[in-house]
Amino acid sequence: MKKNRIGLYFGTFNPVHIGHLAIANYLVEFGDIDQVWMVVTPHNPHKKKQNLLDDYQRLHMVHLATEEYEKITASNVEFGLPQPNYTVHTLAHLTEKYPDKEFVLIMGEDNLKSLHKWKNYEVILEDYSIIVYPRIGDGQIPDRFKNHQKIIRIDAPIMEISSTMIRNGIKEGKDLRYYMHHDVFNYVDEMHFYRK
Repeated sequence: MKKNRIGLYFGTFNPVHIGHLAIANYLVEFGDIDQVWMVVTPHNPHKKKQNLLDDYQRLHMVHLATEEYEKITASNVEFGLPQPNYTVHTLAHLTEKYPDKEFVLIMGEDNLKSLHKWKNYEVILEDYSIIVYPRIGDGQIPDRFKNHQKIIRIDAPIMEISSTMIRNGIKEGKDLRYYMHHDVFNYVDEMHFYRK
């Protein structure tokens, strides 16, 4: 029996925006993936990140953005795992917990350029496929990743929207409702997030 293929899309999602959702949507509709789990990364308690909302507020926003679409779902799997979170550990945990599913890693081209710096990246490449979507950025993809059989490059739309741009825009009093799912925008607005 064919296992369900789950794409794991990691991020702080601070806030989740239409760029994130469009990439996830593209992958489940045009890629060989049954579902995308948007894995909300908790922040390191030892690093006070300015403007990084509480883990559960960010998770709630991903829930709001995805609840009407069964192929994309929010995941808090890393909330209960030891800190700091290493992708290799999260993948091992999920594989053990869900033996009926096949997990695939989703990342932007910018992350592929630094994959060789990840903890146990060789183990990830040995056991999992990685789907890479295009990003505009500096730097070169290391030769060892260019024609790797486990790295699948997809022709998804290039999304040059960032959470940083949205946070800065809100701080400047701009109305950025069309950059977020309407329920996320309403929540951010009601809670007065990112205004300071």
